[in-house]
Amino acid sequence: MNQQLLYHIALTAIPNIGNITAKKLIAFCGGAEAVFEEKKSALEKIPGIGAVNASRIIDHKAEALTLASQELIFIEKNNIKALCFNDGLFPKRLSHCEDGPIVLFSKGDFDYNTKKVISIVGTRKATDYGKDFCAQLLVDLKPHNPLIVSGLAFGVDVCAHKEALNNNLATIGVTAHGLDRLYPSQHKPVANQMLNNGGLVSEFLSGTKPERENFPKRNRIVSGLADAIIVIESSKKGGSLITAELGNSYNRDVFALPGRVTDSQSEGCNALIKQNKAHLLQSFKDIEYIMGWEAQSPKNNKQAQLFIELTQEEQLLFDLLKEQDKTNIDDLALKAKFPMSKTASLLLEMEFNNLIKSLPGKMYKVV
Repeated sequence: MNQQLLYHIALTAIPNIGNITAKKLIAFCGGAEAVFEEKKSALEKIPGIGAVNASRIIDHKAEALTLASQELIFIEKNNIKALCFNDGLFPKRLSHCEDGPIVLFSKGDFDYNTKKVISIVGTRKATDYGKDFCAQLLVDLKPHNPLIVSGLAFGVDVCAHKEALNNNLATIGVTAHGLDRLYPSQHKPVANQMLNNGGLVSEFLSGTKPERENFPKRNRIVSGLADAIIVIESSKKGGSLITAELGNSYNRDVFALPGRVTDSQSEGCNALIKQNKAHLLQSFKDIEYIMGWEAQSPKNNKQAQLFIELTQEEQLLFDLLKEQDKTNIDDLALKAKFPMSKTASLLLEMEFNNLIKSLPGKMYKVV
């Protein structure tokens, strides 16, 4: 039995202990197992925990451990993978999100940490305009081989999954329930295809139903897994706007497809663009340009070529990092004169290539 996983799952089963609090407990106690071994008096002294949360842990730990043991049996029986947030294989992009899950479950065959990841979201009442744009976008993005993330909902979500499969692009659906069921059930055929080139992802334990409050939680994972979030059609109060807002809070690039001012399913996208919360998206070239995915000219830096080719922008950041032992991302963006979102994207790329390492407090250092 994987003891570390057992105690991480058990911690998620303690009522009203969210992911931020759980990570704080693990950090102060030295591990998830240590949290359950601590006395109530010691737990109370941890900043931000207090008597109420300490009591919840003590009162519910036996029940939580039993539930976690049952969950381990379930995931083993159903060939489900589970990663703790401090596991080396955990999605690196999501690990940078303060409120990211402490355990993530998945089925299928894909790599969270592939070089390019795009989340595509939108209205459940997609028009032909939105569907056609989505289909063409994925045809055009195929040379970049991005991992496509969405939520398997009606409308834009399932369109994105289907078009990804049509173009032989890996695609994952983030669910708002446990992996013992599928909602909506009508999308089971698509979900089954995704298991062969992509898969399903959830932070919820088996038995969890697709309750209303789970969908905003699901949306933060859709945002956190990606480099960029693309909104293709949304009403004025669409759930996709939550995903876009989360993307902005995580320093992700957000793109929105504009529409006619008279179209109700474009009101949300037009508002995002108007409020400077999203880049106006007319074609895949906008994504290539903003994300720096355009073809790069040959590098002259022989030292960089010895281990990996760096773009001019990456080389600039790398040189700035070498000047000090460690540097804050804000200082790097200021010195390089890059937008924060672009700086974060470039740093993540270099981290994937094991050139730099991220540290607490948004600090980075050369490996």
